[in-house]
Amino acid sequence: MTTLEPSKPRRQLGLFDATMIVMGGIVGAGIFANPSEVAHRVHTPFLILGVWVLGGCIAMCGAFIWAELATRLPAAGGQYVYLREAYHPAVAFMYGWGLLLVTQTGGMAAVAVIFASYFRELTGTNWNDGAIAAVTLLTLTGINCLGARAGSNVQSGLMLLKIGAIAALVFIGFVVGHNSLKPEGVLGEPASFGVLKRIGAAIVPIAFAYGGWQTATFVAAEMRDARRDLSRGLLIGVGSVVALYLAVNLACLRVLGPAGLDATTTPASDLMRMALGQRGAQWIAIAITISTLGFLSQSMLTAPRVYYAMARDGLFFASVGKLFGKSGTPVVAIILQGLAALLIAISGTYGEILNFEVTVDFIFFGMTAAALLILRRRGIGSDAVIYRVPGHPFTTILFVLSCAAIVVSAVLASPRNSAIALCIMLAALPIYYFWTRFRHTAS
Repeated sequence: MTTLEPSKPRRQLGLFDATMIVMGGIVGAGIFANPSEVAHRVHTPFLILGVWVLGGCIAMCGAFIWAELATRLPAAGGQYVYLREAYHPAVAFMYGWGLLLVTQTGGMAAVAVIFASYFRELTGTNWNDGAIAAVTLLTLTGINCLGARAGSNVQSGLMLLKIGAIAALVFIGFVVGHNSLKPEGVLGEPASFGVLKRIGAAIVPIAFAYGGWQTATFVAAEMRDARRDLSRGLLIGVGSVVALYLAVNLACLRVLGPAGLDATTTPASDLMRMALGQRGAQWIAIAITISTLGFLSQSMLTAPRVYYAMARDGLFFASVGKLFGKSGTPVVAIILQGLAALLIAISGTYGEILNFEVTVDFIFFGMTAAALLILRRRGIGSDAVIYRVPGHPFTTILFVLSCAAIVVSAVLASPRNSAIALCIMLAALPIYYFWTRFRHTAS
């Protein structure tokens, strides 16, 4: 086996970059559609806003935990490193395997096709969605191969545009909104297990909408001061997204009302069409296009650092762990991520993969949060821990239990897809065994 030469990525990102990367990993196209997905499941203003608040609280608990993990182990790969140090390299390999085959790449492929459909509609081009998605992914791959600074600049610019678009949507919703939130029953029906089950079902799309903050930890090795900037960026970024999401839902409820929100699948478009006519619908299409492009840019910047870390540990092809240029960029890892997403995008098989994401993601979220308990007990990580989770271990345990509840809800909502997801995830274990055996035999 090839031995990798000692090398380190260049530290060039600061607090602003960290905050934009955190927000960019969370805010995609989902916020423009998910308010109606939630309203399909719960039907009163109290429950609709309440489950978004609950999801925001879970996300903030996650940000607290990841902020401490980032200060303890500020290394390339982030969540992969936390799992490796707390459990076993096999668990970390399983996470990287799922990231490449399910969560990150499948999500990127679907978002690339969403971008393509909106881009084609706005520009009138007669290219098919697969071709546009492929060109988009290849372009972002090329930009990120120039280094973390180039990728971060593009990502930050797109994130600022997204914030502006969402702020404008909220402003217009509050200005034209005439549907006062009439006092209805808090639950809309007597309390029962059915209400609790619907709340659990509503949390699944919310969990998906809030997910993504953890990807910022992948670029910890390229932060100038990861212990300070990454922990602060996680808290500021997640807190800002929670505020944005709640404001969007309030705006949608003011304009459409609970029944109107339940009746549509495109709440943002309906809101803008009611406010500004067809011009408004075109404007929100531009906003969604920018948002999807921003998510793709963030994914291309962050996820390849996990495959780079795996290669440095001898758990992936050695070429993936090499750095190139003055900026110390894992070019092969970035190209691998881009090509994997491209293949799924043009194959049209990405749809089923998307349904797996919540199950797999929240299994690893729960395991990573529990890893903090292990790392603290064993004293693993930097002594210069400048951030500690408030209320630990109670808040950490609460987050782990919340993740378990979300996984159970996802399995109940889609047992077949969840079973396939678990099979893909567990398939990593025999592959890890054979890979390590091959490595030891070759060496």
